[in-house]
This record gives sequence, structure tokens and C-alpha cells, in this order.
Amino acid sequence: MILVTGGAGFIGSNFVLDWLAGSAEPVVNLDALTYAGNLENLASLKDDPRHIFVHGSIGDTALLGRLLAEHQPRAIVNFAAESHVDRSIHGPEDFIQTNIVGSFHLLEAVRAYWNGLAAVDQANFRFLHVSTDEVYGSLGKDDPAFAESNRYEPNSPYSASKAASDHLVRAYHHTYGLPVLTTNCSNNYGPYHFPEKLIPLVILNALAGKALPIYGDGQQVRDWLYVKDHCSAIRRVLEAGRVGETYNVGGWNEKPNLDVVHTLCAILDELQPRADGQPYKTQITYVTDRPGHDRRYAIDASKLERELGWKPAETFETGIRKTVQWYLANQAWVNNVTSGSYRQWLDKNYGARA
Repeated sequence: MILVTGGAGFIGSNFVLDWLAGSAEPVVNLDALTYAGNLENLASLKDDPRHIFVHGSIGDTALLGRLLAEHQPRAIVNFAAESHVDRSIHGPEDFIQTNIVGSFHLLEAVRAYWNGLAAVDQANFRFLHVSTDEVYGSLGKDDPAFAESNRYEPNSPYSASKAASDHLVRAYHHTYGLPVLTTNCSNNYGPYHFPEKLIPLVILNALAGKALPIYGDGQQVRDWLYVKDHCSAIRRVLEAGRVGETYNVGGWNEKPNLDVVHTLCAILDELQPRADGQPYKTQITYVTDRPGHDRRYAIDASKLERELGWKPAETFETGIRKTVQWYLANQAWVNNVTSGSYRQWLDKNYGARA
């Protein structure tokens, strides 16, 4: 049995689906079902006895204690986090409460559980904390990609809160001996991505005939990682990673945001052309950049390949096509997640920037 926190979100739900597709080992899935948590992501597991869903927060220490005592997991994979930079700018408190205070409560509950295990079970237990490349700050155009040895220089309330949670995880290993692993990933994309992030937002706005908002000049560079590749990396780190170590997970796909949008438009022109025959790129609109926008992220994932033999299976070209095809084939999911509150968020974030 493993316990997954945040397993109804974008990356977490993909991980749970992939795990149960390749393993008979059950999953206890704890998720608070905030705006980005969606049980529809897990609809295919509705009648699967290997998937035990629990609605709750990592900040609920009593609930955590009961779950750990009842299910006795051999490992915990922690995805639970507030994760959108723009939302952290508008309202940082939720990020402090979930990413810092929540992580503390989770670590305390896990420490108490782990201390009560038999020695052999303690040695085999793992706590894997999933984090982000944004904790490292921003890179210049010619700077080498982020390595695990880079110092932390977070520039947004979101990345600062994730940096704090990373430090707590490290401290619980060095102070208490908790057997932890940390992964820092680059920008994920793929199925079930909540449509406030760049790639799903562009796909859905394009199909709806709406503007495709580009921050600033669109030359912010990100390393893009297909979500199912990220899931395979996490499984590999959980299986064979060295206790106390950090592993960067990247796709080796650095792309400026504007290039990503042009690629999406070209695929949509091919797969679902506009009725008027015009290219989707005519919907591109430049808006005022967000405060403190990091210019470039890039991940050096060579440690993960060198030590554990992992590398991504998808190129950006294959992964992005699969992603567009998934959104075109799953319009019911899209319609259900793009609720009134989602539309209000878009107006709040982009309306004043036009």
C-alpha cells in the first residue's frame, strides 16, 4: 500500500492512474479537492478496489494519523500543493497554509508513524516529496541549466512556499532520520491539466474563438515535461533513489512560450481547423507581463539518468500532439471543469492586463 497526497490534481491523478495501470499495489489517495482537484480525473477507477479515495487535507493531523495507522503504507508520495504562480500573486496566504504549514503537519504525522514501525519497515519506508524547478529562481539566456546543487532563489510566493517545504523535508531527514526523497520537476503538460496554465488555456481559448493571451514578449523560456514521463521518473526514484537525495526531472525541451503557442496553433489548424479558414495564430494577443516573471527555467536531469537510468520517452513534438488530441477527445471533461468560478478567475487575472 502507498499513500498519495494531492492525487486528484493534475500530476497526482496521472500518477495514480499510471501506478494502478502497472501495479496491483493499492493506493490510498488523500485530496482536499480544492479548485484544481477533480475526481473526474479518476472516474475510470470508480469501481476499482485498489483505489481508496479520502477527501481531506494534509493539514488535518487527526485524519493523517488515522489513515497511517489503518493502512500502514510503505511509502508516501506528496503531490499536495497550491501550484499556480498567478494565484499566489493574487492571494499568497493559501500557498503559505498548504505548502508550508500543511507540509509541516504531514511531516509530523509521518514522523510519528515511522517512529512506530519495526526496524525493517523503517528501513524500507520512503517519503517522496514532489517539488518544482521554480525554487531555483530564474536563469539568464546563457546560464547552465539548474542542477541539484543550485542554490534556492525563489521569486514568487508560490516558489518561496515550495522552497520552504523542500527545506522542511530535508530537515526532517537530517534531524530525525526520516527516509526522504525529493524531486524537482520542470513545467508539466498533458491530460487532465487544469485550464488556467498556458498549454490547456491556449487550446481551450483557441477552440472557443477567444484571445490567446501572451505575457510580455512571449520569450519566457521553460523546459517542458510530458506528465506521464514525470510519473515514470517518480516511480523510478521511489524504487531506487538514494535516501536524502534530490533528483531533478526535466524533459530536455526548452521552448519560449510564444513558440509553444505557435506549435499548438499549428496542430489545431491541422486537427480542427477554424470554420473561417483563418489560422489560430491570429487570435494571439499580447498582455501586460505578470509581476516578477522569471525569464528562463531549464532542468539538468543528467543525475537522474546517470544514477537511475531514467530519461523521458516523449519529445516535445510527440507529447504536445498527444495533449492536443486528448483535449479534443475529452470535451465533456473540459466543460465540467471550466465552471463559473474558473471564468471569474480568468477575468480577474487577464482582464486588467489586456
